[in-house]
Amino acid sequence: MARIFYTLIMIAAALTASAKYTTIADTLRASRIFPGTSHAFTITVPDNYSPDRPAALYLSLDGELCNAPAVIDSLTAAGIMPITIGVYLQPGVITANDGTVLRYNRSNEFDNTSDRFARFLDSELLPTIESLTTPDGRPIRLSANPSDRMIAGLSSGGICAFVTAWHRPDLFARVFSGCGTFVAMRGGNDLEAIVRKHQPKPLRIFLQDGFDDVWNPLFGHWYEHNRLLASALEFAGYDCRFDWAEGGHSMRRATEIFTEMMTWIWRDYPTPITASSSANSTLHPLLIPGEQWQASQGSFSPHPKLKATYPDGSIMAGVLDNPNHLYQWILDNEGNKHYGQAFYWLHSYDNAPLTAASLAFDSDGNLWTLTSAGIQICDQNGRVRAILSLPQGLNLMMPAEMALADHLLIITTETYRYTLKINVIPPTKGTRPASQGQG
Repeated sequence: MARIFYTLIMIAAALTASAKYTTIADTLRASRIFPGTSHAFTITVPDNYSPDRPAALYLSLDGELCNAPAVIDSLTAAGIMPITIGVYLQPGVITANDGTVLRYNRSNEFDNTSDRFARFLDSELLPTIESLTTPDGRPIRLSANPSDRMIAGLSSGGICAFVTAWHRPDLFARVFSGCGTFVAMRGGNDLEAIVRKHQPKPLRIFLQDGFDDVWNPLFGHWYEHNRLLASALEFAGYDCRFDWAEGGHSMRRATEIFTEMMTWIWRDYPTPITASSSANSTLHPLLIPGEQWQASQGSFSPHPKLKATYPDGSIMAGVLDNPNHLYQWILDNEGNKHYGQAFYWLHSYDNAPLTAASLAFDSDGNLWTLTSAGIQICDQNGRVRAILSLPQGLNLMMPAEMALADHLLIITTETYRYTLKINVIPPTKGTRPASQGQG
């Protein structure tokens, strides 16, 4: 019945006055974030688009896939999608003067799990798009509302779509990943663990893959890793949907379900996409629904704390030689350190060294660490159990101090103080937290 419904949508749309569109082709050259690369792209601008009302955005990686321009045109005509400008981006290449490709940058851009590609889109590609005009003189204006923006891709483009929105939900709230490369190429296999521990983000996500998708067994099993990520997304409370079917590493199935997927992912528009509630037993009790970081501007004197001591003075944690793996020492009655071990294991993206800016213990003996990959909360045995999102705009290249107050988390830099209402209790000096055992 569902297939009949989506077929009827397409037939009805075809019988209406379709929006139609103009296509623009261009190339972004001399990227700063990916030095030396050129990125070809095309843009589809609906004929009924007016710059007086910024358009929704559909960004596709690897160019035009799944007959997307025609599907978007039909769904817009049917009233299922808003007026949408499509951007179809090719991965970067570096070429010699004669056009010979010297470097294919696709895996380096798409399979990377850091926020680098999101920064490229935000600071280079999208401003370039909005600097263009259509042949009939209409300037291109894109809505800044993330619920009006979707990013999509297949294979390495699929993981890139997810990672981009994951790092920048303020840029994209809607995500489609087909046959996503969530395997051991550049850390994609770590994402399902991070999703389980991280504070939920305002994203709507559709994953697709085939049962027989083992594109390269050297890196892992594509289908198995997609299922692991799907399980993590469900656990973390995301608005998500999955399509598992016969087939391997191919765009055939993604093309078959594309209209259905787009109808689901744009349902209830323009209702904003919001974050949900995670089943994480450490994270869930901490978060207060609806509370967000609040920022106040001023002149402050932060005192970064790269060491933290248990309230009874028996244990010290601190940064030694590797901020990804914090040390713990046992303290004697005179405060001397003994039995130091690399003890607290933290998560990072792209196998990169973390910036660890400040540490603090809570009343349960959990270690809170302000890092470039979020505020990571470790249990007494040194394992990350929860990760909180950083305040937007926080720059950890500057001195930053984190402090726990009664039901309040505070981060102070030289120019801003960020506060978040949260169910945390700071420790009482002289008391020892109850043991969590070794489980």
